[in-house]
Amino acid sequence: MYVGKIVYTDPKRRFDFLEHISDVYVRARGDSVISLLENAGVALFETMVDTSSLQERISRDVEAEGFDLENLLYRWLESLLTLYYSERIMCRDIRVNRLVVERQGEELRYSVIGRCLGEFFDPARHEGRVEVKAVTYSLMRIVKEDEWLAYFVLDI
Repeated sequence: MYVGKIVYTDPKRRFDFLEHISDVYVRARGDSVISLLENAGVALFETMVDTSSLQERISRDVEAEGFDLENLLYRWLESLLTLYYSERIMCRDIRVNRLVVERQGEELRYSVIGRCLGEFFDPARHEGRVEVKAVTYSLMRIVKEDEWLAYFVLDI
């Protein structure tokens, strides 16, 4: 499936930024759902700052719950973005410590607990890029091919 021209690739972090008319279209990759969530989170922060300029000075726990994988991804990214807006923390690295899938009656419930490692954003030391206003469901999907792939749009 064609998803558009790749405008930036970060093979170390396993994500691409894809061509989009007005926002940031991300394709994150992972060998597992855990690494997919980690890489998607770093892509969020890479949109706003060069994450290689950040140091791991502080850490914060981050949690999210969802009713399916797409909803979990949405809420995970939303929790990370809330961390930035509430404390001005930029994450250099994100580590998922726990991913749980539970059956609640007829439905599944997904939850993730992770840790953001980074520092407070300092415009004197960090080159800001664009601020992400919101995570969206636009074009969001998660697929399992040879690896896990997540596609999502960040509103800038």
